[in-house]
Amino acid sequence: MNGWKIVALTFILLTGLTVGYRAASAQGEAACSNQPNMARALVALRDARAGLERAEDNKGGWRARAVQWTDTAIRETQRGCAFADAH
Repeated sequence: MNGWKIVALTFILLTGLTVGYRAASAQGEAACSNQPNMARALVALRDARAGLERAEDNKGGWRARAVQWTDTAIRETQRGCAFADAH
């Protein structure tokens, strides 16, 4: 595959991930508005994810796994906020 194709595909992938991540973040902020501890946890998780994204290399696959688990933690925290808001 040509170098420019790899760059273009990488750009498209990262753009899609960024848009999805921002949409999920916006939903999480609304869901945790009355839960300061959960809201702080979301901020910390998002900050951790941003640090993982800035990390160089993939560390034998461990960085990618950490990103996946951090995404899971963000989603679960948002789900916990939404549950608490509904009950």
